[in-house]
Amino acid sequence: MQVKPPIVLRFLLPGVTWKVNTSEKVIFVTFDDGPHPEITLQVLDILDRFLAKATFFCVGENVQKYPSAYAEILRRGHHTGNHTYNHLKGWKTNNKLYFNNINKASQLIESKLFRPPYGKITPLQALHLKQHYRIVMWSVISYDFNARVSPEQCLDNVMKHSFPGTIAVFHDSVKSVKNLLTVLPLYLEAMSKKGYTFKALEEQSS
Repeated sequence: MQVKPPIVLRFLLPGVTWKVNTSEKVIFVTFDDGPHPEITLQVLDILDRFLAKATFFCVGENVQKYPSAYAEILRRGHHTGNHTYNHLKGWKTNNKLYFNNINKASQLIESKLFRPPYGKITPLQALHLKQHYRIVMWSVISYDFNARVSPEQCLDNVMKHSFPGTIAVFHDSVKSVKNLLTVLPLYLEAMSKKGYTFKALEEQSS
């Protein structure tokens, strides 16, 4: 289980955000693959309990299906990002189709933040998209989506790799819901006790 991104990717994808450069005790919690009409709202309630702001990388198709869930993310003061319209894997998608799919999502998601689904994007795709977006990857991924990963392991994954400026990934999706709703409040509580706050990502690098 590779909870941190491979070092080689950092060399292949220069200018992509893997963490936020800061000495502040702040974590950037992110959610992929939503919105979902029930799960996303439960996540928002958990975030509210800890006065946490987050960034939701949304799939355009889901935004179109569940516009009220998307609107609620923004209403509560969180940020959103583009995660393509159909959750496409860049490595296996023709460049023109990939860019068109992202543009389609951008009609629904007004943001200059982009995260490639699965983190799979070619250097050429990244070079093109960097002209229009801040491409955000992650410092640690929770593996909340993997049914073989227990809530305890999921929590351990993020706790071991959370430092000032960490970008942590969860998923507001059906396959992640068991781990997500168990682990997220435990993680926010534990990091709060360590003096951390939780902020949304900005569209420009800090």
